[in-house]
Amino acid sequence: MPHVKPIPREDLPQYEPFFSVAEQMMGGFVPNSLFTLAHRPEILEAFMRLAGTVNGPGTVDRGLKQLVAYVASNAAGCRYCQAHTSTHASHAGVEAEKIEHAFEYETHPVFSDAERATLRLARDSALQPNLVEPGHFEDLRQHFDEAQIVELVSVCALFGFLNRWNDTMSTELESVPRAFAEQHLGDSGWKVGKHR
Repeated sequence: MPHVKPIPREDLPQYEPFFSVAEQMMGGFVPNSLFTLAHRPEILEAFMRLAGTVNGPGTVDRGLKQLVAYVASNAAGCRYCQAHTSTHASHAGVEAEKIEHAFEYETHPVFSDAERATLRLARDSALQPNLVEPGHFEDLRQHFDEAQIVELVSVCALFGFLNRWNDTMSTELESVPRAFAEQHLGDSGWKVGKHR
């Protein structure tokens, strides 16, 4: 059960344009975290701008950005964000095999060297303490330019916020990502945990 009761969507008509975009991007649902953030409208508005920019169009493939978010969320232990990002990765065209083997990225043949460097950054940036070192950036520079590296690190940082927000608030997991995670992530040990 959430620690702070979300504001019902129907009580937030001024944000319906944002919610509609989120619903489309997320594959048919609006994250409950937005309804909790709405208790402080200025935080919700700033967050939606940042999340839309980081997750939106850029020079890095949207699917890869969601794999980054998924691996970072796993390293941070956030079950809510793991369900969201795996679902979002699927909607962005990432094949099920990559999602199901995301934590075997170092050895599984479905991953490229560029993906390995990126997912290594995601994992190590989300751990406590942060394990990112200069070698991570040397590996990234073999595949990405500076602007793309900034875009990738932005994804890691955004999900650092989301992982802590949703675990701390015990945000209730919506039915769409829950069903996806139960179907595709069960073999990796995923459980809904506190996000009931």
